[in-house]
Amino acid sequence: MAFLPHPEQEDMLKRTIIAILVGTSMSACATTNPDSGSGASGNKPHFSHIKTLPSPTVHKDDDKVITLEKIMSDPDWIGQQPENAYWSADSKSVYYQRKRPGNEVRDWYQHGLTGKAQKVALEQQHEIGSRSEVFSKDGRYSAYIFSGDLFVKNRKNGEITQITYTSARESSPQFLADGKVAFKVGDDYFAWDSQSRRVTQLAELKMADTPKGVTEPQSYIAKEQHKLIKFVAKEHRDAKDAEAQKNALKEQNKRVFDKTFYLGKGNNVVDSTLSPDGRYLIVALQKDVSWRGKDDIMPNYVTDDATIEAVPVRRRVADTKPQDMTFTLIDLQSQSQHELSFDTLPGFDEDVMAKVRAENYRRDGKTYESKKAPRSFTILGYNDMKFNDKGDKLALMVEAWDNKDRWIATVDLDSKELVSRHRYHDEAWVNYSYNDFGWLSNSDSLYYLSEESGFSHLYVDDLKGNVRQLTAGSWEVSDTTVSKDERFIYFTANKNHPGIHETYRVEVASGKLTQLTDLGGRNDYSLSPDGKKLLLVHSEVAMPPEVYVKEIGAKGKAKRLTHTVSDEYLSYNWNTPAIVPVASSEYVDPIFTKVYYPKDVMTGPKRKAAIFIHGAGYTQNSHLGWAYYFREFMFHSMLTQQGYVVIDMDYRASKGYGRDWRTEIYRQMGTPELQDLLDGVNWMVDNANVDKNRIGVYGGSYGGFMTLMALFKAPDVFQAGAALRLVSDWAHYNDGYTSNILNTPADDPIAYERSSPIYFAEGLKKPLLINAPMVDNNVFFQDTVRLVQRLIELEKPNFETAIFPVEPHAFRQPSSWLDEYRRIYRLFEQNL
Repeated sequence: MAFLPHPEQEDMLKRTIIAILVGTSMSACATTNPDSGSGASGNKPHFSHIKTLPSPTVHKDDDKVITLEKIMSDPDWIGQQPENAYWSADSKSVYYQRKRPGNEVRDWYQHGLTGKAQKVALEQQHEIGSRSEVFSKDGRYSAYIFSGDLFVKNRKNGEITQITYTSARESSPQFLADGKVAFKVGDDYFAWDSQSRRVTQLAELKMADTPKGVTEPQSYIAKEQHKLIKFVAKEHRDAKDAEAQKNALKEQNKRVFDKTFYLGKGNNVVDSTLSPDGRYLIVALQKDVSWRGKDDIMPNYVTDDATIEAVPVRRRVADTKPQDMTFTLIDLQSQSQHELSFDTLPGFDEDVMAKVRAENYRRDGKTYESKKAPRSFTILGYNDMKFNDKGDKLALMVEAWDNKDRWIATVDLDSKELVSRHRYHDEAWVNYSYNDFGWLSNSDSLYYLSEESGFSHLYVDDLKGNVRQLTAGSWEVSDTTVSKDERFIYFTANKNHPGIHETYRVEVASGKLTQLTDLGGRNDYSLSPDGKKLLLVHSEVAMPPEVYVKEIGAKGKAKRLTHTVSDEYLSYNWNTPAIVPVASSEYVDPIFTKVYYPKDVMTGPKRKAAIFIHGAGYTQNSHLGWAYYFREFMFHSMLTQQGYVVIDMDYRASKGYGRDWRTEIYRQMGTPELQDLLDGVNWMVDNANVDKNRIGVYGGSYGGFMTLMALFKAPDVFQAGAALRLVSDWAHYNDGYTSNILNTPADDPIAYERSSPIYFAEGLKKPLLINAPMVDNNVFFQDTVRLVQRLIELEKPNFETAIFPVEPHAFRQPSSWLDEYRRIYRLFEQNL
């Protein structure tokens, strides 16, 4: 069945596909052993309610031939899908961008809830607000940044006032309790008064030590100098008098401005937040926020002037050291500042790495002696310091630099002390996702997400010792939004199926949960400013994202606003994969897997097969929405036209399946995931008529790493593999990602040696294709160079390397995409 361009036919077909994909059979899970694995909840399966495909997809005989040349050409041929969609301030229309065909320039469009979209003229773009538009408490005004300047809009009459006209980049607009609009220029805060039409500075933050002022001579010779030399004595006296006059002027004349705060030489502002009443400012500081290593550069050999450019790149995890962050609370009213101490947080000085360090010491014949010492602290991301609406309460979310603890704490604004409200400790690592938190100001309560139940769920703490869990189950909550009246919290969740993401809301008081969308696939939502509607960016496995709108509480389907997919794309019979829960030989839960079946798969001779391994490690690709790997989706459709079976597994460490699934790879990257791939091989042989001696594997980034592990550690299973933009040695990757999973090489070299393919290169037997971009500032080209040299020294004859001189981690040129996938296809055709 081919997709038809008419919207109603598209919608009917998509719902049919969902019904097929979800299905009615549990046959693929039937062999799951409930007593195996290490899952949570007493080793009971979390996903026993999930259905699978009852039979392979039926294909027509007259399929339009899919070619690599078409798949890897500029994706403009698919259509220009809407990007960066958001609500207008009056909730009556939506704005989004679309790419120009053959050009990287984007244009803005306004789309009413009826009718057609209109392109926004350049001279009108300052009128359309922004995704980060903020609103006054009474709703009469909104403020936003356009092209680096601050604008305020009267929502009643539509009048727009441009507040700043500067070459500086204003940011972070915020309405204060007195009606003023605060904003930032760099790290400094300003406020605009709509009555006086005047901008005043609220705080100037200087990264310098506090000036000592004029001091008295201290040493013997200094004192004698002042006694004997009248000029020196007079200069000192004049300086003291001038300083006294300046201080008296500040105290007695309120028109004299001095809002300068000295935060220490060498410090850098990581983040800051101003209280809504304009009194307090909390600032997160760090001595060294440089992301660069001392000697790290990336040569760029193809430049516009034919020289070799030395591009600065990030440091390696092997070079990282603890980076202490401090928090300074500034009282703008009293002009005082105070550095907060972490000593009141439970576990602030625990040696949480003691077991890991002891194991590594033992290997070297040493004994590790554990001792308590203050740990280093950071914030997980931006906007982790939040005041309530009144501005009289402040909450922080901080993380230990060793990645094992996350605290939510309030600040006693009188004593200037942190009060711990929630400590989440993880023996592996605290997730860098699912960390939403904030105030329910009407009740002075905190809401937050936590994985403490094994899955990301919502909790409310009334700060009186009562914590309520608002959501529960084997599913993940993300992307929270509190309604204006604080009655509801909206969120995205995969409650009905790990690969279907719908929009929900929960009533804070009762915990009543309501599903608001039923579109299937993947849905990102945005609550309208009036709180009555949802803007949805919805996609399906074979259908790119489009914009929909739905009235909250109204019956019926969401209304589709955009139809941007090309007729040419719709003319192909894309192979919509099934999502199959493949039984795991090691774990209580199944491995959710996309399966691309060729037609008549169970008839005729045994099939050849390919396994695609998604990148990032912690991402989800076996979902029912449009994938980041859309080219691979089309490539897999092409392979099935030629008789291949293709699977794409959400191996352990993938996102969407809970904390235990995520942390299975702690200190052993590449081991659980490889076993999952082997289970996928066995499933294909048993259920998809696949020849066990004709299976290849490929993937990029983390998928490239896993391709190496597959060929090095299971050399008799896979007949060929293509490793793209690969990681060969985790000690050379970045700190933020790697130290979560493997700790640091200084603490845990065992984990790095256990997890890095370069240590297992002796195992290579079957053909390996290495495709490496040379200007990759994510996974360095050096990872390929070192591995190739290792394979040469091991005298391995069966590998080839292709380099891509102008490509970064994510390829940009269609010619590079085509060259890469021609090589992958040829590898499979020659060896499978």
